[in-house]
Amino acid sequence: MVYIIGDTHLAIGDNNKSMEVFGTLWDNYMEKIRKNWLETVKENDSVIIAGDFSWAMNMEEALEDFKYIDELPGTKYILRGNHDFWWNTISKMDRFLKENGIENIHFIYNNAYIIEDVAVVGAKGWSTLNPEE
Repeated sequence: MVYIIGDTHLAIGDNNKSMEVFGTLWDNYMEKIRKNWLETVKENDSVIIAGDFSWAMNMEEALEDFKYIDELPGTKYILRGNHDFWWNTISKMDRFLKENGIENIHFIYNNAYIIEDVAVVGAKGWSTLNPEE
């Protein structure tokens, strides 16, 4: 099974950036994500995280968020969101995860993965009328 979730805005290492500032609907949102994930996703499933994964400003600040997601069942694929300021080159991100023992997270950016017979592509998927762009 393939699941998609977005805008998790994890802030495990920095509660000052927690989504809970946006109202009571967001109270304990990271625990809610974990609870629902564990009730839904199985080890052989795939989860596409469609951007805005973490509030962190760099990879080191995002480490606890990566560990949090890595411990959950399923293979995870992360796309870049407009708030993913921690994002770097694929090689640097892959190296960072490997150095920190995180093996179940992959990045989709100018590449593709086959997930249950479907190609999930991370690339500019639109064109403009101006061939210079």
